[in-house]
Amino acid sequence: MKAMETKEKFMQKTIVVWLGALVCCLLWGSAFPCIKIGYQMMHIASDEVASQILYAGYRFTLAGILTILLGSIGSRRFLRPTKGSIGKVFKLSSLQTVGQYLLFYIGLAHTSGVKASIIEALNVFVAILVASLLFHQEKLSARKIAGCIIGFAGVALVNMGSSGFDFHMSVTGEGFIFLSTVAYAFSSVLLKWYSKSENPVMLSGYQFLVGGIIMALCGFAAGGRVSGFTASSFGLLFYMACISAVAYTLWGILLKYNPISRVAVFGFMNPVFGVILSAWLLGEKEQAAGIKSVIALILVCIGIFVVNYKKEVTKED
Repeated sequence: MKAMETKEKFMQKTIVVWLGALVCCLLWGSAFPCIKIGYQMMHIASDEVASQILYAGYRFTLAGILTILLGSIGSRRFLRPTKGSIGKVFKLSSLQTVGQYLLFYIGLAHTSGVKASIIEALNVFVAILVASLLFHQEKLSARKIAGCIIGFAGVALVNMGSSGFDFHMSVTGEGFIFLSTVAYAFSSVLLKWYSKSENPVMLSGYQFLVGGIIMALCGFAAGGRVSGFTASSFGLLFYMACISAVAYTLWGILLKYNPISRVAVFGFMNPVFGVILSAWLLGEKEQAAGIKSVIALILVCIGIFVVNYKKEVTKED
């Protein structure tokens, strides 16, 4: 019991939350350019949605296997779901892996990357609203709303091109992207809820494994094909599987011991890291260069600070 309390206090420390969440966001941000490079290596065109889903299925299946293996080594016993946790694994998988990514890939095929990144950033708002208003896991405050708005402004700024942002919307484009953020938000809330009685590493591993297999079958059934496996392309796929395994598992552990708003707000860093790393790895320097990215990063950091600051002082929520 004392060991559990010590671990809980450690995972609630400001430095642990900030460093842990930033590591997750840095890993997720690196997925943006890595996916593009992976498509090139595997000869997957930007409009081949079925092949993209199949490729994602390979990635998440491998991520599930890695998470289960590493979690089992760390626990010194083989992690497996109990009879009572199988349903939880399938619910998480249907939202986090299958629902979120199927909707995202289909939506991305019918809208621009800029719009997708900006709409995806809404998952922070949605996660906090769902946790506060539907599941009553924490209180919704003006401070949290203000911090989210500031952070979202940074995401919008870093993704805004010279042509601005048009407001044309479609159900299968922007609509599906928004639904993917809703699926992610509900998965975050359920992961925190289920982690009270279940090992979050076990939940992460098996939801990835189940979701990855389902996505691979869906992509293959829809006519998707993946070719071009080499040592380099498999190495990249393995790295992307590690991104999912490490980041989502660590994120789940942070959610287990902290309010959703305190962790979820760091999600605004994902597209910022994505833009910066894309500039480095893909040569997309136009979007990341200049004062715009600096201001965007400052806004996101201010938003994160606003959401977390009062809690650290008053110990509320």
